[in-house]
Amino acid sequence: GLEFIKYKSNQIVGQIYIPFKDSSDDEYAIRLNIKEEDVSRFLELAPNATEVENTEEAFKELIAVAHENGLNVVLDYVAHHVHQEHLLYKQHPEWTTPLYLPDGTMNTEKWDEHRLTTWFDTFLPTWDFSKKEVVEALTDSAMYWVENYDLDGFRHDATKHIPEAFWQTLTTKVKAKSDKKIFQIGETYGSPELISSYISSGQMDAQFDFNLYDAMVDAFAKPETGFENLSKILNQSMSYYGSHHLMGNITGNQDRARFISYADGSIAFSEDAKLAGWTRKIENKSIDGYNRLAQLQAFILTTPGIPCIYYGDEIGMPGGNDPDNRRMMKFDNLDTNQISLKEQVSSLTNLRKNNIALSYGEFVELYVSGDAYVYARNYFGKTAIVIFSKNNKVGQSLEITIPKGLNIEGLKSANGKTGYQISNGKLVITSLSEFVGKQGYSILIN
Repeated sequence: GLEFIKYKSNQIVGQIYIPFKDSSDDEYAIRLNIKEEDVSRFLELAPNATEVENTEEAFKELIAVAHENGLNVVLDYVAHHVHQEHLLYKQHPEWTTPLYLPDGTMNTEKWDEHRLTTWFDTFLPTWDFSKKEVVEALTDSAMYWVENYDLDGFRHDATKHIPEAFWQTLTTKVKAKSDKKIFQIGETYGSPELISSYISSGQMDAQFDFNLYDAMVDAFAKPETGFENLSKILNQSMSYYGSHHLMGNITGNQDRARFISYADGSIAFSEDAKLAGWTRKIENKSIDGYNRLAQLQAFILTTPGIPCIYYGDEIGMPGGNDPDNRRMMKFDNLDTNQISLKEQVSSLTNLRKNNIALSYGEFVELYVSGDAYVYARNYFGKTAIVIFSKNNKVGQSLEITIPKGLNIEGLKSANGKTGYQISNGKLVITSLSEFVGKQGYSILIN
């Protein structure tokens, strides 16, 4: 854990989120304490844990080291379901929703039809949040971590499958009992309307923008797809969440096959990515995957929102869907492609950190087509212009009119590119393929 923190801090990463595991077995780091007199405070570090990684002191040390390295620590909190062997479920089976619906069918994976009661699997009972005692127990459980550890936030699993009243209760407790700001980000697959319904001062600060991620995959991983839909979804997101928002823009997560494995053709979009991970060894196939992943990294690090890099995506780790996308992190013995991508990501994160326009600037779209996407970020005279291209045709030029209000004085390439001119309110790129290079993007800043 400490090695990972120091590794991430060297990349100018701002926060990490840590999952924990709960079980009825005391061997795990996290378990339930179900004393009748103290049932509400039921999550704690196992008192008889033998490994140093599982001790309360080690967790506090991990948080302290993270803070010393300029990192926030966000805890992955799963309130929605529990394993059937869990002690609390065995004691209170009436606290969960029925596995079977009134018509006799099994209520599993009915993500939308019965989103507040469905079970994720037959061995994972869903808590019944219509019961006050369940809401109190689970929110008090979350508060245990806030009150006993110097955490900075929560990543909340399965947000849309839990009623808003639960999140309102939790946020009320957090604000009442914590002296610091606790950042809360949720996980919801669904429409912008559904996602935004959980974002307010009384609930979540943000959610992961999976709709934007799907559009990014479509635009950057597929050579045949243009940038028009990415532009549409990005603007749609800003219309729902605001131009200055805290939505999580991801490179990937545990529910998807690795982006790079789609981008280099190791996994076909038409196949079952989970089955692919079980039935064959998926490895990096070509440099194309690295270059396309570099484009995605550049996009999330230059657009509004919080860039969220799934571990290993900074070096292009391959993999199918869960569990193949959870391979052990590779810290050493990187090849030249992995080193190059890592250096690009580090440069991009450093550029964002040190350029206020990329963090807080208004978003101005300048050009979008099947081959190219150009936009600007503008903050009180500080300007960044970002150019993406899929066009490998040598010599093709691009001319863009810069709108009034954008300060273009002193613009220069942040990644050492040449082949452009700025004059008379226009950006002229004489050779698009040379300007963006093999990575497929370029950034101008002043």
